[in-house]
Amino acid sequence: MDITTVTSFRAARSRADLALAPGEAFMAGGTWLLSEPQPSTTGFVDLTAMGWPDIEVVDAGLRIGATCTIATLLDWARGAAAASAHPAATGRWARADALPPVPEAWRAVALVEPAANALLASFKIWSTATVGGNLCQSFAAGSMISLAVALDGVAVVWQPDGAERRMPVAELPAGNGANALARGEVLRAIEIPAHALRSEARLQKIALAELGRSGAVITGRVDEDGAATFGVTAATITPRVLRFAALPSTEELRERVEGLDGYYSDPLGAEDWRRGVSAVLAERIRSQLQESIAGRADAAAAGDAATTGVAAASPVDPSAVSARPAVPSDGADAASPAPSDDGSARA
Repeated sequence: MDITTVTSFRAARSRADLALAPGEAFMAGGTWLLSEPQPSTTGFVDLTAMGWPDIEVVDAGLRIGATCTIATLLDWARGAAAASAHPAATGRWARADALPPVPEAWRAVALVEPAANALLASFKIWSTATVGGNLCQSFAAGSMISLAVALDGVAVVWQPDGAERRMPVAELPAGNGANALARGEVLRAIEIPAHALRSEARLQKIALAELGRSGAVITGRVDEDGAATFGVTAATITPRVLRFAALPSTEELRERVEGLDGYYSDPLGAEDWRRGVSAVLAERIRSQLQESIAGRADAAAAGDAATTGVAAASPVDPSAVSARPAVPSDGADAASPAPSDDGSARA
């Protein structure tokens, strides 16, 4: 699209460069900004020159730079060490093998791929569109919103006066295509807490058309302490989050999901359809989580029993221990399987 109103373009390389002049707008990947006329915009300020790290694994969890592309996030989640290049922190292009490894205990990283697949896009879009841009655009069906809401993501926001504030990503969208950022504020990063990344998590989505936008994207997870969290996105104008002290019953979950406000109608789905399918998908996730947790518990119990049996049948002579070579554990706690998709089209 020719953006005929834009007469200036500049790269922001320091925080001082983020001060907007009248008519200027921030741009990261630009996949939406450059897709249709922007009559009120006369200049673009490029955030990709800020040099923000794409992916940081820290003690508190995961920090995703707002300018990290969806392709880079997906490469990291897959543990990619390929030489493919994507826009990244050290310049416009960086190697995927520069990304930090995924901690083995972070089972919920498996949500990244189905969330990325919920965005109908070619590899060109994946390699240009940014995680922060998808959040700030705040469309109801934004797939990175679904991912961040599922894992209690926190938006780190830079303010024009040099201050910084944080807010739950679930509160960032203020409407379909509107966000809660004031003019001049910049989304700097998205932080995902480690406890959410260690959870057992699933994602389900549905769309009316084979290549249509998501009509509902539902997520669910169970943390190590047994607490359960369900997210409803795409079906509601803004995200809805349901929290439970433990995995709820079928009846309780259906009642809570169907009782939410914010369901809406448009050409891609009626309000009552969105409400109904959200409850169905939530129950699928609840059943999957219940089965997975029970399976892990059974496997752990069997392992404990086997260990106890071996110890009882074959006591080890303490004097011989030092002479035996150490046998490393194979760490058989596999990563949680990729969340199943309901087979509907990408959105």
